[in-house]
Amino acid sequence: MSDEKKDVNSQQENEGKKGINKKLIIAFAGMGAVIVGLVIALILVATSGKKDVDSSASKAESSSAVTSETDDTSEEDSAADESEDESDADEEESSQESKDDKKEKGFIISYSGDNSWQDGDKVMTGMEIGIENNSDEALKEWTLELEIDQLKSCDGWNGNFKVKGNKLTVTNVDYNGEIAKGGSTSIGCNIGTGTKLNVKSAKLNGVECTVKKGKVSQNNNNNNNNQNNDKKVTEKDVKKLLKRTSKAKQGDDWLHTDGSKILDKDGKEVWLTGVNWFGYNTGTNTFDGLWNSELVSSVEAIADHGFNLIRVPMSAELINQWSEGEYPKANYNNAYNEELNSMNSLEIFDYFLKLAEENGLKVMPDIHSAETNASGHTVNLWYTDKVTVKDYYHALEWLADRYKDNDTIVAFDLKNEPHGKPNEGDAAAIWNDSKDANNWKYVAETAASKVLAKNPNVLIMVEGIEIYPKNIKKNGDYSSTNSDDYYFNWWGGNLRGVKDYPIDLGKYQDKLVYSPHDYGPTVYQQPWFEEDYTYKSLMKDCWKDNWFYIQEQDIAPLLIGEWGGFMTEPNLTWMTYMRKLIKDNHVNHTFWCFNANSGDTGGLVKDDFVTWDEEKYDFVKEVLWQEGGKFVGLDHAIPLGDNGITLKKAKGL
Repeated sequence: MSDEKKDVNSQQENEGKKGINKKLIIAFAGMGAVIVGLVIALILVATSGKKDVDSSASKAESSSAVTSETDDTSEEDSAADESEDESDADEEESSQESKDDKKEKGFIISYSGDNSWQDGDKVMTGMEIGIENNSDEALKEWTLELEIDQLKSCDGWNGNFKVKGNKLTVTNVDYNGEIAKGGSTSIGCNIGTGTKLNVKSAKLNGVECTVKKGKVSQNNNNNNNNQNNDKKVTEKDVKKLLKRTSKAKQGDDWLHTDGSKILDKDGKEVWLTGVNWFGYNTGTNTFDGLWNSELVSSVEAIADHGFNLIRVPMSAELINQWSEGEYPKANYNNAYNEELNSMNSLEIFDYFLKLAEENGLKVMPDIHSAETNASGHTVNLWYTDKVTVKDYYHALEWLADRYKDNDTIVAFDLKNEPHGKPNEGDAAAIWNDSKDANNWKYVAETAASKVLAKNPNVLIMVEGIEIYPKNIKKNGDYSSTNSDDYYFNWWGGNLRGVKDYPIDLGKYQDKLVYSPHDYGPTVYQQPWFEEDYTYKSLMKDCWKDNWFYIQEQDIAPLLIGEWGGFMTEPNLTWMTYMRKLIKDNHVNHTFWCFNANSGDTGGLVKDDFVTWDEEKYDFVKEVLWQEGGKFVGLDHAIPLGDNGITLKKAKGL
């Protein structure tokens, strides 16, 4: 019973004793009930108003709402409301502190392995590992120790990897040793285990870590970059920075093909001699290496060293995020690249295109992976559970449409290294005349038609697959799971299917270029590297039947999208033979790679991403397009760097 009820009953009892009329008593009681009801109603309204205030997004709105609700109340009521506001504010702060407390401290090791394949007695997995520093101090260098079930082998990048028993030890390389407080870095590897990948425990610099399987923490050391550099970060006029040079002439640099040749608008034969620079596929969301170098000077250096084309590996996921107005954070050194600080990741890519054009360079985007993941290239196909075929097509369409009036982008590499083995069934890329979801030929034709519908001027690069049936009549549907029934080659390097089922681009057939990949024995010990291999044996055992016949028979031009490696044996012999094939036949190519952080090949620059490996560069320089001691670019109006000439001045091949 409420206090108000008690008071009324007591009053009724006392007044009754004095002999007051019963009707009057009833009337008073009724009035009291009405008053009680009104008081309860007011309390409920006030409470309801307070609940609405609590659900508002900002404290300012909360204060305003309370004021509106209490204008007609007493000072005492207002004081009570203010007290409640303070209490709510304290609760919000306490809640935020609670959230901060819940953030895991120390070192967090995250890992994923979305793609696996069988290799003899090993289960091979493309593994990505994230190292997150939630400790109280920045790291200057690190050693990671992972205990992994039935560990057998590991070949990694962005670190020095060592296998001993079930322990995998990884130490930092020069460019990723420092991890800021609150920062992170990522490494990757192709790891072999006797069972499904499972990380049992982890230590970083001897300290036990929290291990998480799933989403991997990407490179994010911007805090570290800011702390270690005293240069002031200034705002820049983005529109001014992105404005294309007036020296360029739009639309005069589109290319087309004739037989095995690539020609410019005037019919002059050209030679595409480029380089790969990755990062837009890894989670860096810009070029790797900018954590230690400048974008402007890096682009200038590539042009000055005579490469006339940059193949840019990207993820379909990132492109689609851009198309939806989402701009994942680009990770780079803020102090070294001040002008980028006022740009989102898409604008940084636009800025790169502007810099490329100013230096006479052309660009070829490559859908390197469906998802943004440093190990994304190990996934067999162009789609995943997260990125659908429709998403893959959309990424290409959107990119082609956005840059249809920019002839800095002269070609599209539809998909990096489709692959898969016989025992993987529908998860393996095939090449035939079907409309199966995993038929790369059909998908490539479909993707090409979508790109060319947006921009009919660009070249279309179509890579190969991994396997092709030895008997196309009996096994054209790839139903056999017996490896002996197939020809194997590098991922993306098997173009035997062109002989039986050539790519058909209809009226745009003169835009087609086939693009195999080829590597040496330090990447993988293929059968044709056994014993003493020679140029002739490589041609016989691998190159000719897998892809060189396409150029030799004048079917279409070739562009070797990836080749490269360390300048040591046993790799150097293979590289020398590959260079001979490229030079003798003017095969178009993009060397792998500019990046220092390519674990199984190394790069053209050293760990600082500034100093060039002169020995490797001098080796590759022999197959860069040159005339009269000058490098030849693919732009008719702007010369290639400081040491090159325009395509207009070139004689042609």
